[in-house]
Amino acid sequence: MTAAIVPRWEWRTFGDPLGEAEDRLATIEPERVEETDELYLLSSGGGDTVKVRRGSLDVKHLERVGPGGLELWKPVVKTGFPLDAAVVTSVLARLNVTPPALARGAYALEELLDVVVHPRDDLLAVSVHKRRERRALRGCLTEVTEVRTASATTRTIAVESEDPSDVLTVVRELGLEARPNVSFPRGLRALLGFGLPRFAVVDVGTNSVKFLVAEREADGSWRTVVDRAEVTRLGEGLQGAGVLSPEAMERTAEAVAGMVDEARRDDAVEIAAVGTAGLRIARNGSAFVDLVAARCGVDVEVVTGQEEGRLAFLATTSALGSVAGSLVVFDTGGGSSQFTFGHDATVDEQFSVNVGAARFTEQFGLDGPVSKEVLSRALGAIAGDLDRLDGRPEPDALFGMGGAVTNLASVAHELRTYDPEVVQGTVLEGAEIDRQIELYRTSAAEERRHVVGLQPNRAEVILAGACIVRTVLEKLGRSSLVVSDRGLRHRLLAERFGVDAVRTKPRGGST
Repeated sequence: MTAAIVPRWEWRTFGDPLGEAEDRLATIEPERVEETDELYLLSSGGGDTVKVRRGSLDVKHLERVGPGGLELWKPVVKTGFPLDAAVVTSVLARLNVTPPALARGAYALEELLDVVVHPRDDLLAVSVHKRRERRALRGCLTEVTEVRTASATTRTIAVESEDPSDVLTVVRELGLEARPNVSFPRGLRALLGFGLPRFAVVDVGTNSVKFLVAEREADGSWRTVVDRAEVTRLGEGLQGAGVLSPEAMERTAEAVAGMVDEARRDDAVEIAAVGTAGLRIARNGSAFVDLVAARCGVDVEVVTGQEEGRLAFLATTSALGSVAGSLVVFDTGGGSSQFTFGHDATVDEQFSVNVGAARFTEQFGLDGPVSKEVLSRALGAIAGDLDRLDGRPEPDALFGMGGAVTNLASVAHELRTYDPEVVQGTVLEGAEIDRQIELYRTSAAEERRHVVGLQPNRAEVILAGACIVRTVLEKLGRSSLVVSDRGLRHRLLAERFGVDAVRTKPRGGST
């Protein structure tokens, strides 16, 4: 009778030396010391763990990422050689590479390497010698391993169990909770410098969570792997209660955990997460930070309004290019709006105001059709809260960013599928914003969801967002603005993990 295959939660860190954790484990007598020679098949695109040991091919699949960033790995293939062509095709798919046309019905190990692996730049076969010391601690299997390849040596500590809480307990006891959880193939790729490093940023806003995974090229530029947003309405009810609701925190934490899971599957070596206005304002913002840390092991850093504005300004100017003369960059979100005033790429003034689409949507019922009188009162309230813009001279250039601005541009272009390269640099005219305001004023949320170009999850807040954008135009005496699809997440990526992204130039008019 075949034993049941049981997935196990795993946590691993790399380093040499491993400090007090290794010293602590050294006080426990090893239950087993083993030396093995293994062959790992690595892909520059990440994927599952694939190795050959004692003449057998073993494959483990990452089922999901759980509490504290633990990874649940399940053995899915264990077979001897020669491999059937269908198995070879399946294994290559698990390594996130496109399988070639296979001319043979079966492959011995040497044939697999010579015919399939070695000719490809995105695959690498690595011989690894391991010396492993295994110990039991608090119901977990711990493993201290010396790892040797032909060109490099490192050490790793792993903790695994069927119970994730046991693993987290041991990780904390060993003083390793501040280290990232790095799977063996990911650590081996980093050790060998194989593949382009990927990094991820999660931007937790009041209305939506934005997610960016990018690959740093050899010249320092970035290639986007994933760039998307998910509307979670973290700030729902915040204006009245002053706190985040349990339901809003739960659905937002779930979205963040899913993004972190995806980043790890995409082989991101580091993940940065930041929170903005909603978490600054809420009295229980720290409770949400704790919830995310417990759910996926990532710390959300709550940035100041000034820092948020600085990142937005630099994201826009680095992407669209510097402007001769005076310029204003504004970023309007669900809970606040950030403004940066400058000239010739020099920042003169920055500030953040609590003017966001979520707040005015709740205050004036803008999630459905409203009368012209209600709309007028809403515009008046927005204008009053944006009084710091009063009396300022008209800038030579105005750049806008954020979900409201990019959705207005997407609707103007009638994009059935959102295309950041089309939206980026769009010139959005005041007349087009007025047209859309009237469209949303007379439409229920369900009707708005059918507007071509509008993200359905923004149906409730788009009218308030459009009113904020229109008011900014009026206050600054401009008839149009240039849309930037690049945001805080893009600049944070560049500052935390590398250099500026590749610049792009503005596109023509949007109407």
